[in-house]
Amino acid sequence: MYNPYPFDDLSVVNKPVLKENVTGSIVSGTNQSAEYLSNVFAERLKSGSGNNIIVAFEGYITSQWQQMINLVTQQLKLKHIPMEVISFDFVYKDSDILEEELDDYLKIDKEKDPVSLFGKIYKSGFEGISDQGRMDTLSDRLSTLKTEKGRIILVYGNGCTIQRFRPLYDLICYFDVTPKESVLRIRRGNYINLGDKSARPVKEIIRRCYYVDFEMAVHLRGELLKEKAIDYYLASDKPNDTQLVPQSALYDIFASLVNYPMRCKPVYLEGVWGGTYVKKLRKLPDTMRNCAWVFDLIPMEVSIVVEAGNTNIEFPFFTFVQTEGTNLMGQDCVHKFKGYFPIRFNYDDSYHSNGNMSIQVHSGHDYNIDNFGELGRQDESYYIVATGHNAKTFVGFKDEIDPQEFIEKAKVSEKEFTSIDYEKYIHAEESKPGMQVMIPAGTIHSSGRNQVVLEIGSLTIGSYTYKLYDYLRADLDGIPRPIHTWHGERVLCQERNKQWVRKNIVHSPQLVRGGKEWAEYIVGEHDLLYFSLRRLEFSDAIKDNTNGVFHVLSLVDGEKVKIHSVNHPEYSYIQNFMDIVIVPANMGEYIIHNLGNQPVCIHKTLLKEGFIND
Repeated sequence: MYNPYPFDDLSVVNKPVLKENVTGSIVSGTNQSAEYLSNVFAERLKSGSGNNIIVAFEGYITSQWQQMINLVTQQLKLKHIPMEVISFDFVYKDSDILEEELDDYLKIDKEKDPVSLFGKIYKSGFEGISDQGRMDTLSDRLSTLKTEKGRIILVYGNGCTIQRFRPLYDLICYFDVTPKESVLRIRRGNYINLGDKSARPVKEIIRRCYYVDFEMAVHLRGELLKEKAIDYYLASDKPNDTQLVPQSALYDIFASLVNYPMRCKPVYLEGVWGGTYVKKLRKLPDTMRNCAWVFDLIPMEVSIVVEAGNTNIEFPFFTFVQTEGTNLMGQDCVHKFKGYFPIRFNYDDSYHSNGNMSIQVHSGHDYNIDNFGELGRQDESYYIVATGHNAKTFVGFKDEIDPQEFIEKAKVSEKEFTSIDYEKYIHAEESKPGMQVMIPAGTIHSSGRNQVVLEIGSLTIGSYTYKLYDYLRADLDGIPRPIHTWHGERVLCQERNKQWVRKNIVHSPQLVRGGKEWAEYIVGEHDLLYFSLRRLEFSDAIKDNTNGVFHVLSLVDGEKVKIHSVNHPEYSYIQNFMDIVIVPANMGEYIIHNLGNQPVCIHKTLLKEGFIND
């Protein structure tokens, strides 16, 4: 279950040039934001007909409104303006009714899903979890309040700005929370699921959030951004240091940022097989036991930090995608992938660790839709960045064995906790830096001990990883790691053996273009994957062109480079070793300059030509 380490990587700041009127309109600090809002509300009340002003406090899941409500109330009382506060929570259906109605999305089936990780995406929105009669009551009450005079009416809660209620508000304030902070708040006990009266166990809360609560909030936020319905955006990860951004400034910041190469703020996670390489490279805290995963660009999990005058503002990356998707990704991409950023990137670090990743397999498009209502298939790929002694990448079955025999042993192991001689069954390639392995859904695989892997995967927003064998290990919480042979057997492509692997998904680089001391190679392409994996090699500089499709660049060998637009050299980003940088689709021609003394290699990912037809 997703458990980010509570560490903020303060080194990742994007610095687009912003106009003075934009930076000057940002209010930094929670007390200052409350004072600003109270003045706005009071002025609106004074300048209007005298009728009540109705304000909505909407936000992402785990938003903490109470402090801001209290501070605004204090300010308005000093101005002798009465205020009424209405919680939207009473609109939700009773918890027992919701429990019954959501059962189809959160079924418990210990055979298929031993620890209840999976579910089905809920698509009925906040309207679906709300009681019709209670919505009528609130709507009637707000309509009446609009005709009365002299007060500020504040309605707060997740879902309070659904389409039915939106026209009733004079102002909408949106409290955004990054995905990492949202999960940390859940783990700190700061949240119960919508409609619940008491908290579930943490893992149940997160599961319900993934399939229901988060899903509703993401789509509502997208509606509000598309309609430009948010009057004031509040970056609220730090309750005591909220940043308030007026509507025009928010869109100006995003419109400026999308002209630049950019980097997201990583999320770091410990793991039972975690290594030491990234921990040393990025100077992670000594309190971290290890670093197993680095979410450098998992689109629905990372954030993006922008320098705005004297303050830094942190947004969920997907808030930015929902606002500037076309310029960032290209119109065809937005249409094909329904507005989602379609590729995900992370590092798997097992360097000097105590073992391999699990022997696992992922599911494809139809299986994900039929079983989970999930958009997208789960394809992956490994690019080997660094290795230690005896590093291996496990992929496919050995030619001479019967895969069904392995599956039967895995089923017994899941139930009886028996060991398996997995190396008898699973083919292994000797890992070397620069090796690319493609892993279409259905391919059995594992990253072995003692290497750092750049993992690149397809759209799947969740993680449909079915562990078939995990060496009888307990997780960091001391509980045996779950095995998923029921799903795994049904998605596993048994015919993918060593011969198939070497013919289809592990092969030599192919030259695309080249010149004096520079070249571009295809290191991985397959009909089952909609993205192309490339490597740029050069001594001094190399020129490229997005041609209306975003590129993602990872500096996999070398010290430092500068990426900048040809037409606007000021649109630039300095990239360090293992940084992952997005070059937006609208950039067109760009140049990468080597700022170090040695030749460099950059891994480039882009959507394949014709991806729209896949």
